[in-house]
Amino acid sequence: MPSDIELALPPRAADTPRRFALPAVSRAGLASYFPKKPKADILSGITVALALVPEAVAFAFVAGVDPMIGLYSAFMIGLLTSICGGRPGMISGATGAMAIVVVALVADPNAGIEYLFVAVMLCGLIQIAVGLLRLGKLIRMVPFPVMIGFVNGLAIVIGLAQLESFKQDGGYLTGGAMAIMLALVLVTMAIIHYLPKLTKAVPSSLAAILGVSLVAIFLLEPLGLGTHNVTDMMGGKPIKGGFSELFTIAVLPDGLFTLGGAWKTLAIVWPYAVILAGVGLIESLMTMSLIDEMTETRGRGNRECVGQGVANVTCGLFGGMGGCAMIGQSLINVNSGGRNRLSGIVAALMLLAFILFLGPWIGMIPMAALVGVMFMVVIGTFEWASIKMFKRMPKADMFVMVTVVLITVFLHNLALAVLVGVIVAALVFAWQHATHMGADTKLNEHGSKMYQLHGPLFFASVESFKQLFDPAEDPDDVVIDFYYTRVYDQSGLEAINTVAEKYRAQGKRLHLVHLSEECAQLLDKAGDLVEVNISEDPHYHVATDRLG
Repeated sequence: MPSDIELALPPRAADTPRRFALPAVSRAGLASYFPKKPKADILSGITVALALVPEAVAFAFVAGVDPMIGLYSAFMIGLLTSICGGRPGMISGATGAMAIVVVALVADPNAGIEYLFVAVMLCGLIQIAVGLLRLGKLIRMVPFPVMIGFVNGLAIVIGLAQLESFKQDGGYLTGGAMAIMLALVLVTMAIIHYLPKLTKAVPSSLAAILGVSLVAIFLLEPLGLGTHNVTDMMGGKPIKGGFSELFTIAVLPDGLFTLGGAWKTLAIVWPYAVILAGVGLIESLMTMSLIDEMTETRGRGNRECVGQGVANVTCGLFGGMGGCAMIGQSLINVNSGGRNRLSGIVAALMLLAFILFLGPWIGMIPMAALVGVMFMVVIGTFEWASIKMFKRMPKADMFVMVTVVLITVFLHNLALAVLVGVIVAALVFAWQHATHMGADTKLNEHGSKMYQLHGPLFFASVESFKQLFDPAEDPDDVVIDFYYTRVYDQSGLEAINTVAEKYRAQGKRLHLVHLSEECAQLLDKAGDLVEVNISEDPHYHVATDRLG
């Protein structure tokens, strides 16, 4: 008997011209930098700048670097991403996610703060490469449980980092000092929480910082009730503001400009640089997606990757701690009316003005005020609704979310946490869909057995697919109908070939019908793996409608 394998394809539809429309952001052009009505962007930028000051200092403290480094980093990152980035209205600066990685580098006995600028520069180069290779679209592969786990893990890590603020001279504060610290923290949190209900004219975090600082400086200090301030926490080093600081904060590692020193430096910093690049891009692209939904516009992910990279390379040149998009400040900006690049540019320039004129005062800020701000950031960052979702969430999604949180908290590696979360989610998805492969069987009027397949055919469902068929007991003519299924990979093609060989060994004829265009392309790429014989068959109508 003939042993041909017939492949029947539906007639290919005529190609239709596709219209390509530039995103709204691109059509706006220079209008994003110079809008016709700039008032909203200017006022929003000033508001964001006020909110950036305390958080930049606080995140610098988390990273274990000089507060001025955090402020200058926020200025450079914010300015350059607003000019070069792909999402108008999004604010970038020194962030907690990057600070967690930086503190590990600074505390590494083999590295130290002198290696920081090399790591940040290498991080920027990696981000530029990701953008040029157009890999920004990979953010679509991050499932919702992974995003929730990322956010919750980040909140927990930032919260735990605040415990160091309650230490002085290597031990925790005790007695009256601890009582004052806790009282000021609670006052700071109360101001941030309740002030917006009274007025939104001044950012609540800035009002809390100023209020608590004034109480500590002019009330507690004269009464002999010393407060734990930024200068104390930084080892008593005075903080000097001024434009010259921007060019003198970088410290070069020994031997960097020798061949051996350069290789040694790269060997030390490249793991941190990769993590910084991954964390920065993940948080930036996630923030961009959020702003896209709020503004009903579309940012350019690849351009944002390049913009973040350019900003971090420049920041590294000046010894900065690097940065990425800031979810909180971006939401403040958009809600305040800042929808264009101008708002981010104004915010960065105003921040620089604060640095130049208020630098000497920053070191007098009590740590309790910064801790209170950070605790409110933690509360606002943590996705509390996820706790209520536990009872309704599928167990697989719950497992993915908890896995991401645990890796983030215990390994302090947000990029690895997201990567593992995506891999676990993909494996769960593959496992679940592997069980969806099935077939309805019947004999038609010609005595041929028909298998009507259901479900995707890919590497995970291959075994289920093979077990559907019984070549020894089937009649001489067999039809496999792919109308309700798709072949997705080489494993699926190999499975088809294996089944075909079994029927061929039995001397029986096999027909493959209703394969999609995508399947046909895969079969074309398969070469000789599957014997293809396209022919008209009056009994099976293999090239026309679905079999009845």
